[in-house]
Amino acid sequence: MIATQPHPVLQSSPYRGYVYAYPHKTAYRSLPPRPLREVWANEDQRHLFLYIHIPFCTMRCGFCNLFATAQPHRDLVSWYLEALNQHAQAVRNAIPDAHFARFAVGGGTPTYLSVAELAQLFERVKTVMGVDPSAVPTSIECSPDTLTAEKVQLFQSWGVERVSIGIQSFVESETVNCGRPQRRATVDAALRLLADAQFPVLNLDLIYGLPGQTVDSWRYSVDEALRYRPQELYLYPLYVRPLTGLGRSRKDGADLRLACYRAARDHLLDNGYEQLSMRMFRRRPNPRTQSDLTSSRNDTSAKPHYCCQNDGMVGLGCGARSYTRSLHYSFDYAVQPRGIKSIIADYLSRRPAELAQAEHGFVLNHDEQKRRYLLQSILNTEGLDIVQYEQRFGSDPSDDFPDLDIFAELGLLTFDGHRWQPTALGLERSDAMGPWFFSEQVRQLMAEYVAQ
Repeated sequence: MIATQPHPVLQSSPYRGYVYAYPHKTAYRSLPPRPLREVWANEDQRHLFLYIHIPFCTMRCGFCNLFATAQPHRDLVSWYLEALNQHAQAVRNAIPDAHFARFAVGGGTPTYLSVAELAQLFERVKTVMGVDPSAVPTSIECSPDTLTAEKVQLFQSWGVERVSIGIQSFVESETVNCGRPQRRATVDAALRLLADAQFPVLNLDLIYGLPGQTVDSWRYSVDEALRYRPQELYLYPLYVRPLTGLGRSRKDGADLRLACYRAARDHLLDNGYEQLSMRMFRRRPNPRTQSDLTSSRNDTSAKPHYCCQNDGMVGLGCGARSYTRSLHYSFDYAVQPRGIKSIIADYLSRRPAELAQAEHGFVLNHDEQKRRYLLQSILNTEGLDIVQYEQRFGSDPSDDFPDLDIFAELGLLTFDGHRWQPTALGLERSDAMGPWFFSEQVRQLMAEYVAQ
């Protein structure tokens, strides 16, 4: 009998690449400038996502390859916020009929801003973009060292629904090893503030696979997180990326990521959480608990509708991406401080007309739109509804992507005649299965990208 090789998705490490968006920004290139009024002219603008990017942090974590700069001069922060105001006004003038069903502020670290700056940001969002944070699901990111009682009170006064805080680890030596030194007392003080505020959704981010981490110490961090009864937990495997602190000085050790993932997954499922994707876990509502009954999950019917596979995003700030069905666009992308500061300087110098056009991004043809829709669906437990896919594209997903049937045979996906969904093994292998569906064009552009 001839031995057959395992499918590449099942070979070696499952950690090939985190697919949080398709295509990745490293596939973006310069485009002929197009006015945003033209870009959005034929798009459904009734249920958009508004995202604002704040590219500032108190430190540059060793694992971070996000578009952010540490400890900027206060003048730079003020100039950036003024440019952000101009950007918002230019975009609003270009798409005056846009309505937003979701709003989020990310970074970087939005809570690097002062209380007054955050208040001004929310006020401009309401007056310029027409978004009332209390009327749509609103989320903001924060870090333990930048959160204060005054900022928490501000979020409450604006009706913020979800606060996400990056903890990464409750073990001080592990955060030091990954280039993010933080005191445990600071972490606990921030979490007490958020727990006492009783936001409808509290999310904690943790990372597994850190230098010096063990399965036991990882389990300890998960248990410490559960003490605060977060509605959501995002568990991220460590990726050591080029040009980051860890990328320059990696401390080699055993790769325990898969063992850590399985330990945390099983523990959370046993402790009242459901798994929505490889990374996202959400606490199952208890019908006898009023706080759960009033959570955002049970109140979504009263919120404006938004579907990530179909509805667009408008990004404000030089690190934000925007997308329509056929065009994803942003400003340029960099990881190293010099490149990031250069892009920010360019952003500050732009005139309103330049802020109201798309000139850097990726055009999605019909095939690329199918791939994005597929990836936005099969990597989540909700899965891919074939009726909705056929209504959108006029074809059957298994005809467009024969690998779906192969992955079903391998136990990565299931199909009940109506919906493709990932199995437990499929979720575990999401970071290998996702990149499998990238187009050759996207693969080549990503491979050719020169990080700066």
